[in-house]
Amino acid sequence: MDDQTTKTVAVFDRPFKLPGFDETLPAGEYDIETELASPPDHKDPQAWKASVVVHLHPRLSHPGLTRSLSVSLLDLDRARARDKLSGKDLSQVFLEEMLTDPMVQLVMQADGVSEAYLRHLYSGSLTTQIDMDNADAETENATAQGASRDASDIHDAENEGMPCRPRTSSVSV
Repeated sequence: MDDQTTKTVAVFDRPFKLPGFDETLPAGEYDIETELASPPDHKDPQAWKASVVVHLHPRLSHPGLTRSLSVSLLDLDRARARDKLSGKDLSQVFLEEMLTDPMVQLVMQADGVSEAYLRHLYSGSLTTQIDMDNADAETENATAQGASRDASDIHDAENEGMPCRPRTSSVSV
């Protein structure tokens, strides 16, 4: 049974709330237990979902009382994401993590997509057609610059290792 349960620690820098629990929880470390596989005595293993138990800090009024709270993994991840980026929306957390990924940066560079364009896309704000045209023009400009650089890189790679042509002077004696 121990191999089916994963124990971790979640650290919150700010007080936070979890859906379905009326108490604001203080900042600090929380022990988390996640049961990944269904228990052996569970009647319907296909219907079973991962269980996440957060061990809460004792209340000041009851210092010896241990408490725990069962929450969904999604709710815990959302609370951690809000804490991580000081209350920003979950889509902003996703965007920040995506933009720091080196592979995503390479794909953006290859496709000529700018960070500003993705931030604009994920902002969810309504914009005018002029703003969108300006963003498209920036992307096209970056793509054109990348294409000329790519052509130069390909030419250099094709000629790598080839002997240089001797320079002949056109001076006649």
